[in-house]
Amino acid sequence: MEFVSLQSISEAAERIDGLVHRTPIMRSEQLDRLCEGSLFFKCENLQKVGAFKARGAANAVFSLQPEQLEKGVATHSSGNHAAALARAAALRNCAAHIVMPRTAPQVKKDAVAGYGGIIVECDPTLQSRETTLAEVVAETGAEVVHPFADSRVVAGQGTVALEILDQLDELDMVVVPVGGGGLLSGVATAIKALRPEIEVMAAEPAGADDAFRSFGMGRRIPVDTPDTIADGLLTSVGEPNFEVMMRCVDTVVTVEDSSIVEAMKWQWSRLKTVVEPSGAVTFAAVLEHPERFRGRRSALVISGGNVDLQKLPF
Repeated sequence: MEFVSLQSISEAAERIDGLVHRTPIMRSEQLDRLCEGSLFFKCENLQKVGAFKARGAANAVFSLQPEQLEKGVATHSSGNHAAALARAAALRNCAAHIVMPRTAPQVKKDAVAGYGGIIVECDPTLQSRETTLAEVVAETGAEVVHPFADSRVVAGQGTVALEILDQLDELDMVVVPVGGGGLLSGVATAIKALRPEIEVMAAEPAGADDAFRSFGMGRRIPVDTPDTIADGLLTSVGEPNFEVMMRCVDTVVTVEDSSIVEAMKWQWSRLKTVVEPSGAVTFAAVLEHPERFRGRRSALVISGGNVDLQKLPF
């Protein structure tokens, strides 16, 4: 059975209709001039919980039968998926057990707690996350909803692409951030199923460039010690997500942290929208590779807007 398909994404769109926002697309003539192209910003920073993650979490939780919800749901996440799952669980009156690294931004911990999530802290390593999650599941019997290697989550994230294609008639390229690959694999699947001529570009920080290296080598190469301000993109691409990436993504580019900060500033000053570092990588790709966008119509997914205003990088 396919990990994710156009059918599962279409079913997710129906399931989460009314549970999430249909987010707007914003434009700026000045930002267009930076690359001599047409840029369309898909504002998932204006989504519920401030990120696209609301889609996948809602689809996963609302896919579950009542008896599956009795012992709650569980996941590990540094932030946005954690808040999204806590929110979706609250909508269905079930517990959400969230394993979070101690070093996760306080603003994201506060968001999870605000939705009623039960936070279990762990060391800031993938091994610690997974071990702690296994302990929580053994203790509670909760249903695991993985942040990106879960077909229900990925189908929900893919609904971003359905909206983009509905909102824009002509399009040459879609640019998507990549961390674990949930958003990328969902969006790329939908785009290639409906409009295969549209180029799908993935953008990631140079300090966490496992997708770039894996794509180039044709095999999954996880990153050991990622180092980037884009805290939502520290995770290596998941195995099922990597397979979709190799099949449906056309190119992967990396961007420096300095470009991410510059992109955040441009989007604040011109679009009047708050973008977190992970959400700014798509516009950072424009700043670093303007020639790829010249004369083309490109949709850039702003994946989230959850920044701690006390710790802005500019």
